[in-house]
Amino acid sequence: MADGLQVLVIGATGKQGGHVARLLLRKGHRVRAFTRHPTAPAAQELAQLGAEIAVGDLTDRASLERAGAGVDAIFAMSTPFQAGLQAEVAQGIAVADAAKALGVYLVFSSVASANQATGIPHFDTKWQIEQHIARIGVEAAILAPVYLMENVIVNHAAHLREGVYPTPLPPTLKVQQIALDDNAAFDVLALEQKARFVGKRIDLASDDPTEGEVADTLSRIIGKPIKHTQIPLESVRMSSADAAIMYAWFARVGYNVDIPALHRAYPEIAWHSYESWVREQDWQAILGS
Repeated sequence: MADGLQVLVIGATGKQGGHVARLLLRKGHRVRAFTRHPTAPAAQELAQLGAEIAVGDLTDRASLERAGAGVDAIFAMSTPFQAGLQAEVAQGIAVADAAKALGVYLVFSSVASANQATGIPHFDTKWQIEQHIARIGVEAAILAPVYLMENVIVNHAAHLREGVYPTPLPPTLKVQQIALDDNAAFDVLALEQKARFVGKRIDLASDDPTEGEVADTLSRIIGKPIKHTQIPLESVRMSSADAAIMYAWFARVGYNVDIPALHRAYPEIAWHSYESWVREQDWQAILGS
């Protein structure tokens, strides 16, 4: 640790992996950012911050092993929202196999409750990857965040401009959420402290506001009325069957992180409340007003 770690970051040009890569660099670690598109703005931004760019493809295990040669650890996440569910599983397996072949510690970002047979397609794919990681015996930590606070920006910025927070969930329902900054801080902690985390699977959450509290908090801090509007689940299903299954599961079961216990166990993380996260956002830039 005297000279910092060298970490291969899979997904470094995305939001979650990008947060991890930037935090590693700020803490003096060396980052090798794995990407298919080295000239993309996100990759170039990381290069300007000091990251080494490793060009490769998650379908090409040889490129993964070349990129991982000599690193201390690999951070990886997976997504089905580009190439599909089975492609996500294949890519996650390729990363795990490469980590095993290299003898490198792997921190894999999954999703909370993926191990609970939720029936949510993009949860189940991550559980398949987790099972493969366990089966091949790679040294790994599984970190599993709940719903991201940033999703309200990604999914609803246009609606918020109109003063609406549309959701298929009732205003009294609590939904556990996590700030990207908290998630990245935990990922980096696990990378830095292998002995503390290897072999563990930890679900991560920052806060659990109700859907009504989400709208109320946004209203108060943005400074304009934001109305919680419950929409039919069927309207979500028309856009995404996967999302509809997830929201139905939120309403029926939901995440079950013991948030107070988690925060007591890991006081190194500056856990956000939903309100503190909202206060940190540049709403004028986000909403264009």
